Amino acid sequence: MKLKIFAALALVALAAAGFLVVTQKQRAPDVAFSTLQGETFRTADLRGKVVLVNFWATTCTSCIKEMPALKATQEKFEARGYQTVAVAMDYDPPAQVAAFVERNPLPFTFVLDRDGSVARSFDGVRLTPTTFILNKRGEIVQKLLGEPKLDALHTLIDKLLAEPA
Repeated sequence: MKLKIFAALALVALAAAGFLVVTQKQRAPDVAFSTLQGETFRTADLRGKVVLVNFWATTCTSCIKEMPALKATQEKFEARGYQTVAVAMDYDPPAQVAAFVERNPLPFTFVLDRDGSVARSFDGVRLTPTTFILNKRGEIVQKLLGEPKLDALHTLIDKLLAEPA
């Protein structure tokens, strides 16, 4: 009888631990971002906004293909406290990134990951495009590999913008 009670309690404890792992959000790493203009800001400076952090490269055809959809998303939600941070991978030459941004004016904050530390801090990003959605509290709500499904992305952003900070 005691063995059955112990087994039942152990099962309940495992279920509770599993629930916490699934429902607990991971705080975004506190990294320093450096813009193309040399300005810096930290992840903590983004709190209070819903943020899409997109890791991309000028040589990534999927990354370039998704830019118009990310632009439309930025324009749709920016007035409500939404921001896109486009992180160029460390292997992307800064001059090439700057030339792309000049040819393609987009309403994003473009940053350079000169030494790969930003990508390493964000779950060791190696593939592009990889996107993280952060809520107003600076927690990672979702990680997306490849191009996001626009309808689902907009639904999530709308929901996150409605939440308190």
